[in-house]
Amino acid sequence: MTLPSVSFGRIRSALAVSAAKLATQASRATGRGSGGMIGGLVAEKIDPNIMLSLGGDRPVALVTGTNGKSTTTRMLASALRTKFTVATNEGGDNMDAGIISALLAGRDASHVVLEVDELHVPKVAERLKPQCLVLLNLSRDQLDRVGEINKIERALRECVNAHPDMTVIANCDDVLITSIAFDAPNVVWVSAGAGWLGDAVSCPRTGGHIVHDGKDWYAVKPLADGRTFRRPTPTWAITPEGIQRDQDEPVALHLALPGNANRGNATQAVAGAVERFDIALDQAVAAVETVDDVAGRYSTITLGEHQIHLLLAKNPAGWQEALSMVDRSAEGLVIAVNGQVADGEDLSWLWDVKFEELETLAVKASGERGTDLAVRLTYASVQHELLKDPVEAIQACPPGRVEVLANYTAFRDLKRALEAKKEA
Repeated sequence: MTLPSVSFGRIRSALAVSAAKLATQASRATGRGSGGMIGGLVAEKIDPNIMLSLGGDRPVALVTGTNGKSTTTRMLASALRTKFTVATNEGGDNMDAGIISALLAGRDASHVVLEVDELHVPKVAERLKPQCLVLLNLSRDQLDRVGEINKIERALRECVNAHPDMTVIANCDDVLITSIAFDAPNVVWVSAGAGWLGDAVSCPRTGGHIVHDGKDWYAVKPLADGRTFRRPTPTWAITPEGIQRDQDEPVALHLALPGNANRGNATQAVAGAVERFDIALDQAVAAVETVDDVAGRYSTITLGEHQIHLLLAKNPAGWQEALSMVDRSAEGLVIAVNGQVADGEDLSWLWDVKFEELETLAVKASGERGTDLAVRLTYASVQHELLKDPVEAIQACPPGRVEVLANYTAFRDLKRALEAKKEA
């Protein structure tokens, strides 16, 4: 007797869920990790359709972009929790395995909010059929893994075109994001800011030059159908006074997180919550203001005589924003750079970061690729000392506040090392 395919699918899905739970528990019990990835990896091996099964018919919001995914996802999830229960990948595991793990952990939630790696958005969208896609920004990142940024722009544009019913919350200050969403029938434009313009010099559709004029920008060459490619008029905007919708009075925004980029992230999260999920504006703003930590990325750790302020930066756009957050009155500045697979092994982007603005500070160059960084700092005329161990570099700073900028694995490893020293 042959079992119906539907029954077999349910059995397979149930086995995948059970095996994933066991793998997650084992990972945590043995101290190998939080289980944010292993459960998803096991489940997908057993049932390749597990993401689709776990998604069900629940409303889904996806958040993507080169920078700010984790922060914006946490803010959007916080806003939705004022009205719904939410499944989300708060640990930042934003590829298939991490997304599956988040869906497994939040099987009883009414809504889903996920950050998704740019390369994975098309397949995730095909499986989960999202009601909302938040597009933050797009710039060079991990060239050895991702490739040239225009390739990602085309893939995301095709994804948006393939899901015309999806509400797209798009940053109109970013040229590449605007190109992705330019033809979307359900787009909400947000002026969230664009601090990095290094990848906004040409139109991704025609190659024509982009002219920047204050907040406005436009392409000198028309699109193939004769339209002008120009910054759209935003419905939402972040202003010095707060979040503004249309011509309404701005709503004051008092974030616990630093930096102008996070104010832009908050504005897109609020826009998504209000426009697609009917969250009241004042409730959405109050909810994003409660977000005060994103996987320790803005935390301060006290170790001996040092108060260590941690900042994560992963690519030129992120580094420029992080540099603006550095306390210039701190007793020390440590910059730690690794070049592992998760960071991108190609560190040529170091030459795009304006380290020259650190010229008045004494810097400790650190990390596995500290020598690469030291060469860059030499050419930037920044006084520095090379100490490859980040903990040693911190301890070599005078007592007091120490600012630390680190890329992904350098940040992760340093945080673990500091926590271990505190417990010792």
